[in-house]
Amino acid sequence: MTSDDGFDEFYQSAFGRLVGQVYLVTGDLGDAEDAVQEAFARASTRWAQVRDFNVPEQWVRRVAMNLAVDGLRRARRRLSALARLGPGPVAPPISIERVALAEALRTLPRSYRQVIVLHHLLELPVEQVARELGIPTGTVKGRLWRGRRALAARLDPAAQEVATNDG
Repeated sequence: MTSDDGFDEFYQSAFGRLVGQVYLVTGDLGDAEDAVQEAFARASTRWAQVRDFNVPEQWVRRVAMNLAVDGLRRARRRLSALARLGPGPVAPPISIERVALAEALRTLPRSYRQVIVLHHLLELPVEQVARELGIPTGTVKGRLWRGRRALAARLDPAAQEVATNDG
């Protein structure tokens, strides 16, 4: 798609108007913006066809309205399921140790977090962690070792001195 194919101008001129129209259906500005944005994304991949329609905006509006209605249906199904389930159990307060662990985990690379959560918190065997992540068992073990070492350093400053002096 080149910059002179008219899509950018079409987008700029129609986006706000379409969001306003879809908003009247959804009642939620964020949902309306999401639906219109997705409709424009779809139009951009088909722009060679859509731009030749008599009213390209009509095509985008139809797609956005369909997306918005689908979103409303999903929300109704979710609410219906929640109503059937009733109120959830009261969650116990989170301990300060859990908060510290969550904060420390957040500082690790995702690959380390995955193996630590699956192995230590969900108590899955190393082999199962490897299968679920599609990586070799040795890679899981290496990530566990490095991840535990990094966590220890973050959770216990004294452990960081030991880890630094250790190697």
